[in-house]
Amino acid sequence: MSARQCVCNASDTYAIGRTLAGVQRFSYRRGLRNSLPGNIMVLHPDEAHDGQAGTEEAFRYRMVYVQPALFQQVLSGRALPFLEGGVTTDPRVAAATSALLQGDDVFLEPLEQSDALSELANALASVCASHAARQAKGDFRAAWRARDYLDANLVSGVTLAELEAATGRDRWSLSNDFRTFYGTSPYRYLTMRRLDIVRCLLLRGSSLARAAAFAGFADQSHMTRHLVKTFGMTPGRWMYVVGGRVGKQPGNLLDSIGLR
Repeated sequence: MSARQCVCNASDTYAIGRTLAGVQRFSYRRGLRNSLPGNIMVLHPDEAHDGQAGTEEAFRYRMVYVQPALFQQVLSGRALPFLEGGVTTDPRVAAATSALLQGDDVFLEPLEQSDALSELANALASVCASHAARQAKGDFRAAWRARDYLDANLVSGVTLAELEAATGRDRWSLSNDFRTFYGTSPYRYLTMRRLDIVRCLLLRGSSLARAAAFAGFADQSHMTRHLVKTFGMTPGRWMYVVGGRVGKQPGNLLDSIGLR
């Protein structure tokens, strides 16, 4: 992708990319970062970031978005990797991202994609080992059960009392567990999965009102507020930006939530 400026956004996924040309400057964790050609960016879930050219020239980059749950399939309860500063030149991370950042026109078979994600999760765990060692211990099984319950009840209202009953963990401990192992809060996770459904339906031609209702939002305005807060743009603008890229990425959203 080539750009001079990107809007501020914060998702519950990792944003992992490589700068291809120019200077990619972005605000991240109360600081201004610069990524040069060949540098790898690893932005943690739920951390707001934007993007702009660091010089008069436009910058080019390639980015993939990885749900923390995919990394946890490899990490098996270890704390999520956190890369301080968000930019690295570590050759282990560069090598591990090569398969996933080949470009939209390269198709990865399911097993190849799984291998690439496993390699990346292990590389990040190694590079970020000192940070992970400092993280408080939590109950991974409780976090896993909470995520499973949320996935099964995406479009219905879920209360903290229900999560406590499903996991056997008090709400405050569970919130800490969930953020440790999945990078966000239970409510934020639920909201993002609902937005996944909305985006899939919009790409299939659904109306905003129907998509919002189907995904479990109170109404269209409720959904729009969350989408703008997360992606920094209205549903119409989002459709304009991403519509032309649908189907070019492995793990298409339509497949991931069973709406094909």
